[in-house]
Amino acid sequence: LSELKDKQVILTWRQTQGRGQATNRWESAPGKNISMTVIFRPECLEAGKQFAVSMVIALGCLDFLSHYVEGVTVKWPNDIYWKDRKICGMLIENDLSGQHLYCSVIGIGLNINQEIFRSDAPNPVSLTQITGKAYDREEVLARFLRIFFNYYFLLLQEKEEEIRTAYMAALYHGDGYYSYIDENGPFEACIHAIEPTGHLILQ
Repeated sequence: LSELKDKQVILTWRQTQGRGQATNRWESAPGKNISMTVIFRPECLEAGKQFAVSMVIALGCLDFLSHYVEGVTVKWPNDIYWKDRKICGMLIENDLSGQHLYCSVIGIGLNINQEIFRSDAPNPVSLTQITGKAYDREEVLARFLRIFFNYYFLLLQEKEEEIRTAYMAALYHGDGYYSYIDENGPFEACIHAIEPTGHLILQ
């Protein structure tokens, strides 16, 4: 990790071992989408506030996709949905140094030009499937990184309240009561708050 620089981007047009949450896999057809790893080193950020990294990443992805389609939201903690379908996923691995965040390694998968998904993932969708258009990947990538790093600068400027307000306003199912399931079975609840640690509080 010590060799990786702040804001370094590692990009591939052909991902063969895409990881999802837990044991899930991330499907990306060769040459169709954006698959990357981004390095953040917000060393001024306290360890207990590391969920702020997740929020700015999600907001950057949401802002980028909203330039192309409406109805984009953040499904807690950081999946990006178009309506009820997943258009972007990410994995974040944080490394701490004492009481502060030393490094965040962020894997991002953006579904851009893929026309058919063959995995057993329940709800993937791409920009091409939504709009019927094909997109220039280099142009799309340049726009994405511009927007993405603008949100990172908000984090470096310690604008946590501004970030949190925008994140809460962007949440999927953040506007009422919906069905959830825990160890006791299904129940109805609304999103009440999100703790600085990232824990979701339902009411």
